[in-house]
Amino acid sequence: MGRAIQLGKIFGIPFRLDYSWFLIFIFITVLLSSSYFPDFAKENDYSWSPAAYWILGLITSLLFFASVLTHELAHSVVGIRSGIPVKSITLFFFGGVAHIGKEASRPTTELKMAAAGPLSSMALAALFYGLFLLSNGFNIEYLAALTWWLAMINGILAIFNMIPGFPLDGGRVLRSIVWLATGNYMRATRIATMAGYGVSYLFILGGIFMLFFLRGGWFNGLWFIFIGFFLNSAVRTTYRQSTLRDSLKGFTAQDVMTRDLPSVPRNITIRELVQRQLFATSSQCFMVSDGEMVQGLLTLHQIKDVPKEYWDITTTGQAMTPVENLKMVRPGDDAISVLERMDEENLNQVTVVREGRIIGMVLRDNLIRFTQRLRELKA
Repeated sequence: MGRAIQLGKIFGIPFRLDYSWFLIFIFITVLLSSSYFPDFAKENDYSWSPAAYWILGLITSLLFFASVLTHELAHSVVGIRSGIPVKSITLFFFGGVAHIGKEASRPTTELKMAAAGPLSSMALAALFYGLFLLSNGFNIEYLAALTWWLAMINGILAIFNMIPGFPLDGGRVLRSIVWLATGNYMRATRIATMAGYGVSYLFILGGIFMLFFLRGGWFNGLWFIFIGFFLNSAVRTTYRQSTLRDSLKGFTAQDVMTRDLPSVPRNITIRELVQRQLFATSSQCFMVSDGEMVQGLLTLHQIKDVPKEYWDITTTGQAMTPVENLKMVRPGDDAISVLERMDEENLNQVTVVREGRIIGMVLRDNLIRFTQRLRELKA
């Protein structure tokens, strides 16, 4: 996902729209207005104007995404009640996602969180189907057409999400059941991940079959292939995150931090820093000092953010993060909690401080390298 628009909060949870959402919103509105509602009217001998098709399409599309939001809220509410912080909910091209601050620590918690979404979609499907029966019985044409589609699509959403492939809800249900049965989180994750890869390849193969062997199946074929590649990428990313968290168990911030940070004066330019010190050290972070007093920290990311044409006039003191603005942790803090804080606050680094003195930095890149070394030693 790319950048997102903040719309407000629901139950204290920030609600956002990714820019890709507008594409799928327009697509669904056009599809409903130009195909579904005209076909529904024709089948039932209703005489509707073109304007009615577009108004119904717009309203139905908005209600569909409200249903997706409800699905994600169900996950989030269960998570919050289980002590798992939810950073935000984002609607994007493929639906919605709840950004959680940490993974469930017990299989029963994950089972309840994963099942909450599909159950809410099934409840919505039943609600809209009941409204369809009422509106159809009282011959309320527009409401009948709208609620029938919403009942159908919420049912499909529930069934799709219960496919047992990670990281779909069904894949998380599968992981929680295996985790509960074996007591081994990573074994359960690997099994759910393999199921996720299998599901993604089935979507891709099914899409290829539709594309080449079904007459008029090119659109559905391309859509299935698209979903398959998206799921494949999501499986890989989610498994990597789970592996990272598992590898950090038992380690503290002091174990994973970068030590002996090189110090640079606050009045030298970025070009001087690059030419004199940057290539002579493997460090990705510098302490910026004024005499013996540390004024702030300057990372490689911050150096890259300064355009090269300004390297001669920008000092390290201007580009650094001042000490008072640094995100700090203690040496004994659990490494997993440090990672969760970095994820929650979207940080690339945090400062490790002991008795008011900076003793190191935890960098996201270094965490990844640290876990890679651990896996190499175990291999």
